[in-house]
Amino acid sequence: MTATYEKIATTTLGSSASDVTFSTITGSYTDLVLICQVKGSTTITPYLQFNSDTGSNYSWTNVAGDGSTASSSRGSNQAQSRLANQVYVDTTLNMNIIVNFNNYSNTTTYKTFLSRANKTGTDGGAEALVSLWRSTAAISTIKVYPSGGTWSTGSTFTLYGIKSE
Repeated sequence: MTATYEKIATTTLGSSASDVTFSTITGSYTDLVLICQVKGSTTITPYLQFNSDTGSNYSWTNVAGDGSTASSSRGSNQAQSRLANQVYVDTTLNMNIIVNFNNYSNTTTYKTFLSRANKTGTDGGAEALVSLWRSTAAISTIKVYPSGGTWSTGSTFTLYGIKSE
């Protein structure tokens, strides 16, 4: 079986923004992939929410390393999920984030997704997060936003649908 990536939407910011939202996502794909190349107005942590759900329905576990130290952390019963934790976005260096949403349109299971982030520079490093959204609703909206600041001009967000053939 082969998989085809189909671009659903791309947003490149012409000015700073407090969030980027992909809405009216159809259920016609098997999985989704979100690729972000972002900068922040200050040191910030990237988050996401689905379908405007701000309830305590998100959990995540992360592992991270910077070449000399390793760390891990968890969050349970959160109002959002992190896309990166302690690998910060700043005003001069891009952070690259790839998020895989598995079986996003299934209405009988909770949603799981894997986020990988990396950044070069003095705060460089890499990390992976596995996350859970405790809802059986199909994902139809994805909101990506930073804590404590805004996404900077030039940040790019691209959402792909994966079709199995």
